[in-house]
Amino acid sequence: MFEDRSELLADNPPFRGYGTAVTVGPDGPRMFVAGFGNANRVLRWRGGTVVDAACGVLADEGRHAIGVAAADLDADGREEVYVHNVAAFGGTSAEADLLLDPTGEGTWRDLFADPVNRGRENYHVGRSVAAIDRLGTGRYGIFVTGYGAPARFYEVGDDGGITDLADAVGLDVVTGGRSVAAGPILSDRTDVFVGSERGANLLLRNVGGTFVDVAREYGVADAGENARGATLVAPHAAPTPDIVCGNWNGANRLFTRDDDGPFEDVAPPSLARPARVRTVVAADFDNDGRQELFVNCLGTPNRLLEYDGGWTQTGIGDALEAEGMGTGAAVADIDGDGTLELLVVHGEAEAQPLSLFSAPNDDDWLRVRPLTPDGAPARGARVDLTTADGRQCRVIDPGSGYLCQMEPVAHFGLGTATPREMTVRWPDGCQRTVTDLDARTTVRCPHPTG
Repeated sequence: MFEDRSELLADNPPFRGYGTAVTVGPDGPRMFVAGFGNANRVLRWRGGTVVDAACGVLADEGRHAIGVAAADLDADGREEVYVHNVAAFGGTSAEADLLLDPTGEGTWRDLFADPVNRGRENYHVGRSVAAIDRLGTGRYGIFVTGYGAPARFYEVGDDGGITDLADAVGLDVVTGGRSVAAGPILSDRTDVFVGSERGANLLLRNVGGTFVDVAREYGVADAGENARGATLVAPHAAPTPDIVCGNWNGANRLFTRDDDGPFEDVAPPSLARPARVRTVVAADFDNDGRQELFVNCLGTPNRLLEYDGGWTQTGIGDALEAEGMGTGAAVADIDGDGTLELLVVHGEAEAQPLSLFSAPNDDDWLRVRPLTPDGAPARGARVDLTTADGRQCRVIDPGSGYLCQMEPVAHFGLGTATPREMTVRWPDGCQRTVTDLDARTTVRCPHPTG
C-alpha cells in the first residue's frame, strides 16, 4: 500500500516528538509536530518539498510538548493551536501549556502570556487534546485529558480571557486519560470518548452543552485494558459511528452499535490481536472509496486493515516500520494532489526522523471543507456522501488517534464512482445538501448562517 516519501522532508534529523495536528493556513495545510525536549516543528509544502516553518513561540525549544489540537476559540475565523506540555508522568508539571493565536500578520502569540490570563496557565498533566464545540455555535473550547489530575476545558471570552470551565460542564474528570475521539457519537452535537489507562474509558455525552459519562451504560468502559489510540469510523455511513480503540499489549476494540442499544465489541482477530499500539488513524489512503485503518505500534511492526464488508489485514508496504518508535500520526493532503499523506512521528524511546508515506493511485476523489459561521474549519461536523457505488461518511476531526488531530477536511476516495449528493451536518444541527458535485475538486461549504 504505502510508499516512503520521506525524501520530501527538506530537513529531517533524528527527533523526539509525540503528537501532531493539522490546521489550514492561507498557504495550505500546516502540520504542527510536538517536540519533546526539541523545538516544535510546523511542516508545510513549499517549492516541491516539505519545509519546517516553525520559529519563535511556535518552535518553543526546550519544553516537552506531547498533545496538540487546533480550533477557532475566539471566533475570528482562524484556528488557534493548543500545545500541551508535560514535564512529569502524572499529576502536575513544571511546564505550562501554550495557546497560540495567529495575528494575521504572519506571527503568533501565546494567549496564556497576556496579562488578563496571568495565573490561568495549565500545569495539570494529561496526554491528548481535542477541540469541542459544546454549544454548536462554532466557537470552540479545548479539552485536555487528565492523567492523575482533573481534565481541563478552556474557553476564550470576548476580552481574550481564558477560563477553565471543566467543573461547570462536567469535564473535570480524573482518569489515566490517554486518547480522545470526539464527534457526534450519541448526540447531534460533539460527544467525547476518552481512552483510559489503569481504569475505565469514558463516553461523555453532550447534553445541552454539559457532559455526562455513559461509558458503562453503553458498554465501552473496558476497565481491564489500557487504552492508547482511538478514532471514529463509519464504513456503512451508519447514524452512530464505530469507535476503534487500540490498547497497549491488550485486545484492541471495535465498538459498534445498532439502533438505540449499547455498543458491542466486534473486532475481528486481525484488529483485536494485541500489540504495542500507540495511535490509530482512519482514512482512505488509496482513494478506492473505502477507508483503511492504520495501527501505529511502538518498536513492533505497524498494521494496516482495509474494509470490504469487514476489516481484514492487508499489505502495508513501506510503512511497516518494524523498529519504529512511533508516538503519533496524522493525515493531510499536504501537496494538494488529491492523495493523502501519512506523517508518523517517533520519539517515545529514542530520537528518530519523521516518516512520510502515501499510496500513489489514479482514482478519483472529492474533498469537502465545512466552515463555521465565522469561516473557520467546522470541527465536529459530519459529512455524508452518496455516490453511484453507495454511501460514505466522515467527521471533521476535533481530535483523535493518540495525541493528534487530522486535517479539517472530509476526504473521500471515489474509485471510478460518480459523486451524486453530499450533506453536511454541523454541531448545531444545521444541514446543507449539495448535488452539483465534480470529482477531483474541493468543495468549500459555508455554514447556512455564515
